Amino acid sequence: MRRKMPEQHEEIIERASRELCSPSSYESVAHRSNHDVPMPSVEALKAVVRGLQSVLFPGYFGRSDLKPQTLKFHVGAALDEAYLSLSEQIERGLCFACPPGIPLKCEDCRERAQGIASTFISALPRVRRLLARDVEAAFKGDPAAKSPGETIFCYPSILALTHYRLAHELEMLEVPLIPRIITEIAHGATGIDIHPGARIGEHFFMDHGTGIVIGETCVIGTDVRIYQGVTLGAKSFPLDEHGRPIKGIPRHPLVEDDVIIYSGATLLGRITVGKGSTIGGNVWLTRSVPPGSRIMQGRFQDVVFEQGSGI
Repeated sequence: MRRKMPEQHEEIIERASRELCSPSSYESVAHRSNHDVPMPSVEALKAVVRGLQSVLFPGYFGRSDLKPQTLKFHVGAALDEAYLSLSEQIERGLCFACPPGIPLKCEDCRERAQGIASTFISALPRVRRLLARDVEAAFKGDPAAKSPGETIFCYPSILALTHYRLAHELEMLEVPLIPRIITEIAHGATGIDIHPGARIGEHFFMDHGTGIVIGETCVIGTDVRIYQGVTLGAKSFPLDEHGRPIKGIPRHPLVEDDVIIYSGATLLGRITVGKGSTIGGNVWLTRSVPPGSRIMQGRFQDVVFEQGSGI
């Protein structure tokens, strides 16, 4: 039997409910689409990525008893399911970004979503080739890795890159919101924060990974390795005439091929790290460096003061 709520508690709940339902309270934080279409579902997008993992890495995710004779059946079924679910989520994302006051037909957005989903599915062979190179980089770059399969199944770098490379394809197709949700799913699981707009080349490895931040306009070349706690971020945010940050301008580092960036390094602004450079641990870098640079912390100086001299 449910106990009766004390009268004073009912009054508190009634007052709080009334205040929370006041437009002055909720209008800056509440969302309602123009056509009453639901928000994209994080759980549905998690399921889409899990299904695509079973396609990109068959046997490691999804069914583990696959054979060459049955692979095509399972891949086809997984892609069909991914297409249907992703089409719906993309449509929701398009509606989320639908500008108020502009009469758009839901049928047009649905057709556009289906076209985007088809284009995305057609890009998956290329995504797998990129991820296969990332797996190779992880195996070669970490002496603790016993096999490429271990990096696929266990390494946060591969999990984060799988989400990123899928999200990046959707970002390039100008899908609103969905790419960011997908990369944030991986961020929550791994501690690796990659914006889907960043451009990352082949054979990329993030050793350990926790705390890595890669900004929206960052460009990373081929054969780059970075370690935990590295930030590739923006130095400042130019403001418009209203004092608001200007969106979308290049503001993150360019990292050329064959660069290694060790743990805790912070690189800020639209700087270039030249090909073949090494950036040491905990370095703070806000200027470009030429190819082949070795940037380290200043040497430690042990200074002894006797009887107050030098102070």
